[in-house]
Amino acid sequence: MALRGCLVSYPLQLGAKKVILKLKPYTNWALKPSKQPLNINIITTTTSRRSICCGINVEICLDYIAETMNFVDEADVGITCFISQLPGFRGILKQRYADFIVNEVDLDGNVVHLTSLVAPPEIAEEKVVKMADEPNKSYDAEIESFRVLAGDADANCLRAFIDQINSGAEESVAHITLSPSSDKSHRTAMHNFFKENMKFLVTDTVDGPDTSSKCIRVRLNSSVNAGRGKNSRKRKERNEKSYDSRGSKNWPENLGKFIKFHLYKENKDTQEALGVIGKMLGIQPRSFGFAGTKDKRAISTQRVTLYKVRASRLAALNARLIGIKIGDFCHVEDGLVLGQLYGNKFTITLRGVTADSDDTIKASADALGRRGFINYFGLQRFGSGSVPTHIIGAALFRGEWKAAVQMILDPREGERENIREVREYYKESDDIEGTLRQLPRHLVAERAILQCLKKCPGNYLMALKAIPRTLRMMYVHSYQSYLWNHAASTRVQKYGSDQVVLGDLVLCKEDSGKATEEVIFDAELEDNICDDPDDCSHLDDISNTIAAEVKSAVVKAITQENLLAGDYTVEDVVLPLPGSRVTYPLNDIGKVYHDIAKKDDVNLKESAHGIKEFSITSMTGAYRRVFQKPQDFKWEMLTYTDGNIPLAETDLDVVNRILVKEDMDCGREDVKHQNNQKIATVGNDVMVPTNTDEPENNMKAKSHSKESLASSHEEQKAVKMSFTLPSSCYATMAIRELLKSSTSVAFHKTLN
Repeated sequence: MALRGCLVSYPLQLGAKKVILKLKPYTNWALKPSKQPLNINIITTTTSRRSICCGINVEICLDYIAETMNFVDEADVGITCFISQLPGFRGILKQRYADFIVNEVDLDGNVVHLTSLVAPPEIAEEKVVKMADEPNKSYDAEIESFRVLAGDADANCLRAFIDQINSGAEESVAHITLSPSSDKSHRTAMHNFFKENMKFLVTDTVDGPDTSSKCIRVRLNSSVNAGRGKNSRKRKERNEKSYDSRGSKNWPENLGKFIKFHLYKENKDTQEALGVIGKMLGIQPRSFGFAGTKDKRAISTQRVTLYKVRASRLAALNARLIGIKIGDFCHVEDGLVLGQLYGNKFTITLRGVTADSDDTIKASADALGRRGFINYFGLQRFGSGSVPTHIIGAALFRGEWKAAVQMILDPREGERENIREVREYYKESDDIEGTLRQLPRHLVAERAILQCLKKCPGNYLMALKAIPRTLRMMYVHSYQSYLWNHAASTRVQKYGSDQVVLGDLVLCKEDSGKATEEVIFDAELEDNICDDPDDCSHLDDISNTIAAEVKSAVVKAITQENLLAGDYTVEDVVLPLPGSRVTYPLNDIGKVYHDIAKKDDVNLKESAHGIKEFSITSMTGAYRRVFQKPQDFKWEMLTYTDGNIPLAETDLDVVNRILVKEDMDCGREDVKHQNNQKIATVGNDVMVPTNTDEPENNMKAKSHSKESLASSHEEQKAVKMSFTLPSSCYATMAIRELLKSSTSVAFHKTLN
């Protein structure tokens, strides 16, 4: 007998060889294939008169359970309802990362595109910085003295660095990093050597390859006339700013102090891309300013700012960048901060589309554009591991510091083998030093906790506070989102999605009455942190969940008079994210928050401890629209026979097409392109070739990459859509409303 169903619950006990699963009644069940032999024994079944399975208890081997527990299910975080009752259809989301294109929209409503890779002529000139001491001096004697102190390798490295500076080479390295050393007195002697003998160079200390060592970094002194002696300004007078934030003192007065550029990236999250650029420039990632993080598994374009860096220096990086391009340079007076954007424009292609008929697809797409979707916080908000972030958040609200630490450190299902082994090693041995030596650096929270526990054994609260604030606050914000999702689902189940009802909270209009309260509206803070560069799926397609600018709004509860007058529509309805300054709906939905929190032993009115940042009563709270319409919504149905052919044009495709046209217009015979074709290497993809005369939806470009799909001679359907969402909205929730199916990574992998 072939069993088809969806896993609902399973009482799992340590050491158990079998578990009992209860399968929820459903008519379109599909179990994920197991790599291990699947041992299923049906215990009881009940069927209705129409032979639809109403419930099955099943015994199943733990090998299968391990595969099904890697991802959070939508129902687990309150995502259960749809606006329309249309049937939906089958489609694969993000079959290729190029099927998900994101362009930032600035505060003025302008869509951010990459249009040029070169620095404008008026800001391309860059002065050669000369050494403060004697230019072109060889410093042979000083280098030989340094050789005695530091050794041959570092002395040779220093000589090469000085030779580059003397030559004035435009492509000279920004700094050198000397060999790691765990001897602080030796490092002090090295610093003093440069202060006394080579004042045109300055040094600082950076982390070494392991926790016990440090490295000295050497760079050219940007203040060419300033010595490092008694009369030099002290660090306190420089406001403790790191060298990469200060920039050159000789900056032209006619140029803005910040360079703004457009960052185009493929299959990389924002922090990863900026980390690569920063490493090439020799500057810290924190020196970059941006309005919000963008998806990893996508192609995205966004604005970035950097303090006192020349456009020519940035443009020169394009030749070496892989999967990243930067352009559209201009100088501005102020840098970007988180939240300085309206939202994002999405261009999404669903592949492998199948439906009862084309009319089904059309009806679903038209309904999405007309009615919108429930504005849930997507699965990305709750993490991609087997321990959802909202579970850790609940523990923090209860004051269970040790339990929260254990959930962050303990082995997790679905993680890479090397990470799982490190987690298991620590759980079995409690060897902090040994664990830190093995733990990958991208596990930021885990490293911060262990380093604190090493200094203060048993102080779990201090260990939690050692986690960077943006990351640790992600846990508590996630629990707020968990409550909001459940409240939104209950609101739709009880009252539908067509009209406002008595007691609903709505955004007030200018002529509203006195029953108002001023609050923060939709201010989602600091949850865009990815601690695993190989799996940043919890960041995907967030239009922008960071809003650094606090927006004020006024809300009120709907009265009988409002209903009779028809003052408000369902689009005005909001629900609160719990906090000290919010009002809950004056109907049954207000009770939902407290009932669900009570099940988690969380009190929304009283704090269980005195730690403010982990207390829900110390958080301000926010309001969020329950229903959201995609703006500028457009869609079309396409057909294709080769899954390797891109179905949407990227910014880089447009740039390449323009470059080819310019080359051909100039009559250049040495161009490497033939028949109006352009070869562009980006990331792991080589576009070979693109005919520039073909329209966007009929491109013949083939992408040969790690995720290339097998060619098929069978004609398949795809649905391509574009729309804009304001900050804090999730595009996957719009896709969920369209398809009427789960947006989880696991589900769409089974369709691929």
